[in-house]
Amino acid sequence: MAHYAFLDENNIVTQVITGKNEDELRDGVEVDWEEWYGNFHGATCKRTSYNTYKNQHRLDGTPFRGNYAGIGYTYDEDNDVFIPPKPYPSWTLSSDWEWESPVAHPDDGKIYDWDDDNTQWVEI
Repeated sequence: MAHYAFLDENNIVTQVITGKNEDELRDGVEVDWEEWYGNFHGATCKRTSYNTYKNQHRLDGTPFRGNYAGIGYTYDEDNDVFIPPKPYPSWTLSSDWEWESPVAHPDDGKIYDWDDDNTQWVEI
């Protein structure tokens, strides 16, 4: 089964559905399912891979479009990837299409929250 994301006029994901596999036929005829779902819903539609996260495929397959799309994600048409919403102004986009803090998250087993005003992790 395949998943499809619907985009608004700003390429923001508004809905994600489960749909037909890209190789499935409709009435015995090959179909471009992105186009078909897009026409049916009256919105731009892009296939997304449930198994792709941080530009890696969880099952050692080929990553597809950077990340599995979620509501609020942006579709970057130039790079053909889905990018999650930016969590904080100080964070930057990594080469694997995820946001990174300017300071590495502590790896000491404690729980932290990001303080963007001071650009640091704060233990909670």
